Amino acid sequence: MTQPIIVTGGAGFIGRNVVAALNAAGHDDIVIVDHLSTDEKWRNLVGLRFEDYLDRAAFIDLVRSGKAPRPDTVIHLGACSSTTETDAGYLMENNYRYTRELCEWCLSGGIRFVYASSAATYGAGEQGYSDADDVTPTLTPLNMYGYSKHLFDLWALRHGLFGRIAGIKYFNVFGPYEDHKGDMRSVVHKAYHQILETGELRLFKSHRPEYEDGKQLRDFIYVKDAVDVTLFLADHPQINGLFNCGTGQARTWLDLATAVFRAMDRELRIVFIDMPEHLREKYQYFTEAQMDKLRAAGYKEAYTPLEDGVRDYVQHYLMNRS
Repeated sequence: MTQPIIVTGGAGFIGRNVVAALNAAGHDDIVIVDHLSTDEKWRNLVGLRFEDYLDRAAFIDLVRSGKAPRPDTVIHLGACSSTTETDAGYLMENNYRYTRELCEWCLSGGIRFVYASSAATYGAGEQGYSDADDVTPTLTPLNMYGYSKHLFDLWALRHGLFGRIAGIKYFNVFGPYEDHKGDMRSVVHKAYHQILETGELRLFKSHRPEYEDGKQLRDFIYVKDAVDVTLFLADHPQINGLFNCGTGQARTWLDLATAVFRAMDRELRIVFIDMPEHLREKYQYFTEAQMDKLRAAGYKEAYTPLEDGVRDYVQHYLMNRS
């Protein structure tokens, strides 16, 4: 990437880390697009080097009027990422329509377009976790957030766009600069503060007999690895398609909890609590990214082991902000 870069959601969790990685690689001709409200997300911009900041609404108005800055690359990470958001109209406009307009704008101008999909599109995993194009239409998301992401994937697939753009299905990403995300923060972040305050960690009980309490499985990926995959695709415009972004190895919540306690040098103390009724039918008990497609496309980097990522996050970030 040698020309200007637009990063939407650049003040958000993954976006902030993407901009920092671009800075580290020598890029500062960056336009950050986001929506800063009354929370503390603005703090994520501190220390970053970028040319300009545009509010999301102002940016899409510029796109529609033909006056938006013309970048070499758009990394589109801006979205409502709340899996409990109930305003379906808002999600359709913010996650589906906005993404579609940006994609069409990029394709019409020869701009590289890399966008964030989500592992939430897989629902309960009845069809497995393959990112193959013939699997995508069979998926049934469990919540409106997942559906809003899935809808764009389906539109791009239907119009044959995965030969020209790259989408990324992020699995359970954790790491620095997620502080502003409220209830959508990773369990690593929540666990650290719970343990600091109470000496123990509360985890949901399992409400399915085939999974013991704490043995529910997720594919946890450190944000540094998610950023590396994102920039790999941004840097290789010849590599296109819809790709999973996980480690390919599911781990239990107990594994995650143990890693946090060890990173904090605390004794393991876990209390299992009932899952709220409204979440039980929308809860993923197992996720594990199939990573063959990305590997076949040329991505060769090793993923950070869960324990190493948790230790780095806790000891080099969270402990410095407590």
